[in-house]
Amino acid sequence: MVLFCADLLCCCCCCSLAVLALVAAVWLFRDLRQISGIHEKHVLVTGCDSGFGLLAARQLDRRGFHVIAACLTEPGASRLRAAASPRLKTLLLNVTDSASVESALERVRSEAGERGLWGLVNNAGISVPVGPMEWMQLEDFKKVLDVNLIGLIEVTLKCLPLLKKARGRVVNVASVLGRVSLIGGGYCLAKYGVEAFSDSLRRDMMHFGVKVSIIEPGFFKTQVTDLSLIEDDLKKRWSNLPAEVRRAYGDSYLQDYIKLQEFSMKTLASSDLSKVTSCMQHALSARYPRTRYSAGWDAKFLWIPLSYLPTCIADIFTNNLMPSTKES
Repeated sequence: MVLFCADLLCCCCCCSLAVLALVAAVWLFRDLRQISGIHEKHVLVTGCDSGFGLLAARQLDRRGFHVIAACLTEPGASRLRAAASPRLKTLLLNVTDSASVESALERVRSEAGERGLWGLVNNAGISVPVGPMEWMQLEDFKKVLDVNLIGLIEVTLKCLPLLKKARGRVVNVASVLGRVSLIGGGYCLAKYGVEAFSDSLRRDMMHFGVKVSIIEPGFFKTQVTDLSLIEDDLKKRWSNLPAEVRRAYGDSYLQDYIKLQEFSMKTLASSDLSKVTSCMQHALSARYPRTRYSAGWDAKFLWIPLSYLPTCIADIFTNNLMPSTKES
């Protein structure tokens, strides 16, 4: 009887492993399938002056897409044109300016023609100011939200008719900070908003054949994580705080906070931006794009798992990362 049970258990384990292997093989086969006709498809990428946007525009251009790269500045657009094929087109776009968005849309309509717009990659974003919530003013939140969330929403809504015509793709760059709020300021708020907007949009657009994907990068070395910009802004905020607020935090808090930022960037931030842009490319070229892409080892093995833990555990973890105030 014992031998029979052992054989049965062994058989069940083998069957389970076989089923798991089959499921993994089917998922991988499905994930690797690519669309056809890439050389006929137009893609708009925002925030192409530097970082993810710059690399994504060049990578998609090499892949064969007709890339329309939106830059904030003319020098940024010129540098990109010099590094890409003649097929890539650039335009100037300030996502916080409705007139600029409308002007860019007219250019996209002209380039895409009757085929419509296959892909929209919403990448434009800023991070500063970041820091303790008490150090912020209302305008500080508006500054970041206008670019990272409201601008993204306006560009998306304006492009939807062209995307529906092509039954195309929307790729929104969120962040692990849209899953775990680690810093104060408008950045985490905006990225949580991008997550919610993308989820709602995906469900609405299913009926029209438009697919929506979210990219959730971990920490990467880009202009968004430029330590000099973050440190300069923190020092200005500290000097403008009322004396009683500075006393409550303690004289060493600012330096401890800056050291934490430096440690986080040096330890966690990756310089391999292709980990993010490869996710963008897959979302645009795969027959079955994923709903969410986590980019970077810290995203996959630290921040995303942390977001699924009970809030009390996440709070303990994040509070232990932050410097202590004088009153605590």
